[in-house]
Amino acid sequence: MMRTLLTAGLIGAAAGAAAQPPQTYPLKDFFRNPERGFFRLADDGRSLGFMQPVSVDGQPARMNIYVQPLADGKPQGEAQQLTHESARDISNFFWKGNHTVLYQKDFGGDENFHVVAVDTRNGKVTDLTPFDGVRAGIEDDLPDDPDHILLSHNQRDPQVFDVYRVNVHTGQATRVAENPGNVVGWQTDHQGRVRAAITSDGLNTTLLYRDDEQSPFRPLITTDYRTSVSPALFTFDDKRLYALSNRGRDRLALVEIDPARPDDETLIFEPGTVDLDAAGYSRKRKVLTLAAYQTDKPQYHFFDPETEALYARLARHLPGYELSLQSSNRDEDVFIVAAYNDRTPGARYLYDAARDNLHKLADINPALPEADMAEVRPIQYTARDGLTIHGYLTLPKGRDPKNLACIVNPHGGPWARDSWGYNPEVQFLANRGFCVLQMNFRGSTGYGRKFWEASFGQWGLAMQDDITDGVQWLIDQGIADPKRIGIYGGSYGGYATLAGITFTPELYAAAVDYVGVSNLFTFMQTIPPYWKPLLAKMQDMVGDPERDKERLAATSPALHVDRIKTPLFIAQGAKDPRVNKAESDQVVEALRKRGVEVEYMVKDNEGHGFHNDENKFEFYAAMEKFLTEHLKP
Repeated sequence: MMRTLLTAGLIGAAAGAAAQPPQTYPLKDFFRNPERGFFRLADDGRSLGFMQPVSVDGQPARMNIYVQPLADGKPQGEAQQLTHESARDISNFFWKGNHTVLYQKDFGGDENFHVVAVDTRNGKVTDLTPFDGVRAGIEDDLPDDPDHILLSHNQRDPQVFDVYRVNVHTGQATRVAENPGNVVGWQTDHQGRVRAAITSDGLNTTLLYRDDEQSPFRPLITTDYRTSVSPALFTFDDKRLYALSNRGRDRLALVEIDPARPDDETLIFEPGTVDLDAAGYSRKRKVLTLAAYQTDKPQYHFFDPETEALYARLARHLPGYELSLQSSNRDEDVFIVAAYNDRTPGARYLYDAARDNLHKLADINPALPEADMAEVRPIQYTARDGLTIHGYLTLPKGRDPKNLACIVNPHGGPWARDSWGYNPEVQFLANRGFCVLQMNFRGSTGYGRKFWEASFGQWGLAMQDDITDGVQWLIDQGIADPKRIGIYGGSYGGYATLAGITFTPELYAAAVDYVGVSNLFTFMQTIPPYWKPLLAKMQDMVGDPERDKERLAATSPALHVDRIKTPLFIAQGAKDPRVNKAESDQVVEALRKRGVEVEYMVKDNEGHGFHNDENKFEFYAAMEKFLTEHLKP
């Protein structure tokens, strides 16, 4: 009864919201890079870094890094272009001290990232990991060491990552921790010393600890992989660990662990109905500041009054928006603030806490008026076995929410989740007249261990039923026209798309598979080498090619293409290291052999998802044409 009432209220609110649908906005307005974004502060707060698209040597515009002086709470003078990348966007960067910025780059989407340092004074670029076929990442930015950072990479052995102290000016590297072959994560203390590690034999996980870098690691806690004890940071005296743990409970909570008594956790904070996502702290004041988690919307629990007061002041300045602090100076009195909601990526501000002064740096997407975008509403429904499934429903603005063309949009992962907020794909589809249903099917993270474990061995089975039950819920509410339902997803969502049209072909009138898994045997044979230590866990969660051969064969869409009758569009990056191009090729070849037309887009300079603007535009234009043709919104 509750379910129907909830939705009746939801439909009534939507129907009265607007009499006229908003104008149709250009596709590029939804998916282009921001004119200015990714604002970051140097340690001293006197320089601002940001990114904006710029064409280098006549190539398509790419996101590159600029720096600009700050004074009196505002940018001053001309911004200086710092990087000149032309092949791919820089996806993120951060400051190291006052005169160096660091970013990661890969080639064609192969995810073998290099770490690059740029000196803001002279523009000198140093590739800190100039190795082919090697994946590198930043372990610790060593804020108290002006010249070094800690990096990890897999040059010595493609399957594992060692830690190196690297000079950001010269690239000179010294190994500080060698991986014995089973370490899947490292943890540093507040002095930048490698003091903890997580090892895995595939099915069991051990937290290792040492008192200093001269001592050998010793095992503290061993659990099976279903139990998580994940170190977040050291206590501020560097003697104990804060960790996200679900030992002895269903959901992740923040705990403190004393290495002398590792089995006695001290509970710091537990959200209650969901997992804890993260904990924040003040490096300057040496206190925990907040815990972040998500129910239907983002939530914060504050540990100290200063942080709570800071957020309260910002909320008075920016009512009606979710807030997050994206960067600060070392003194923690100047901040980059993001303000957003479900209808806009919002704006970014420079906030001077001492003066309580807020200066707008940029609107992230001024081309799309917030008032014309659609509301994203949390919903829930009951799966056929009684499990509650949470999700989000976006109804096209200004249309009667009855008998709509709808897109079912299962997320990737699958051990991830959809969240409330601004999503350009969802808003684009709603602007085109589609309703969009996103659901956190069993296995989605954030809802506790039991909910996650309910997905084990259930690819194409109960996980797929959760999606099917969501479609039925949409039909039962009268929102969806049963003859005009499409399904679209990427990665695992692409698998769910293929499974949907293979195992429930009567349900969908159109399908878009974006870098999706199609064959559970070939998928597990082609994973990157650095996933190999986790292969046993993957086979336990998804299926073992020998032991579960029949089930995997029964749930691999590529082996049942004779059942597919739904119009299908597939998009794939040629350099995808996670979902090999062969996953898409085999479905396309089998369908074409049957004389079934399938639209197929391959991009040679992309990997697991398209990142270059011109490829994104081409993909979404083809998707819009395809869905419009078959679903007639």
